[in-house]
Amino acid sequence: MTDQPDLPKSPSPVKRVERGFETLLFNSRWLMAPFYFGLVLSLLVLLYKFVVLLAELILHASLAKESDIILGVLSLIDVSLTGNLVLIVVFSGYENFVSRIDPRDHPDWPEWMTKVDFAGLKQKLLASIVAISAIQVLKAFMNLDAGYDPTRLGWLVGIHLVFVVSTLLMALSDRWSGDHGSGDKAGH
Repeated sequence: MTDQPDLPKSPSPVKRVERGFETLLFNSRWLMAPFYFGLVLSLLVLLYKFVVLLAELILHASLAKESDIILGVLSLIDVSLTGNLVLIVVFSGYENFVSRIDPRDHPDWPEWMTKVDFAGLKQKLLASIVAISAIQVLKAFMNLDAGYDPTRLGWLVGIHLVFVVSTLLMALSDRWSGDHGSGDKAGH
């Protein structure tokens, strides 16, 4: 008798269909790339808005009251924070859901961009939303002397508090689930 090596078995038709379906699902992640490209284009819209706000601030600075200058600067910060939020979503989303980014050829590449996981992305998003919300509330407080609607101010403060509490609860939830998942009992 001659020993013949076992030849690899060809996969069954069901296994081939399953493998093909899994490949299709895996490659469908590239459908998200146009979304991220669209967000990059939205940065151009934010840049346009920033330039318009900056030009208005500069042109009216000599006649503006101090509170108007502060409100103008807060508006610039608001647009800037929104742009940061978009960048966080673009880089982290692309890295987490589409494809890894190789930062080796980019010496200016911020280290965090390739290290933000989904939990970190949620935290950064919520922190940015809280900061943007806080600026809206601050702008409303700055406008109190201009006959600002107290009901609207109450809603702004209430919504801001909801964002703050949601962010805190999400951070605690992520921390607690991380502690339980690692098996580390020292943190309890």
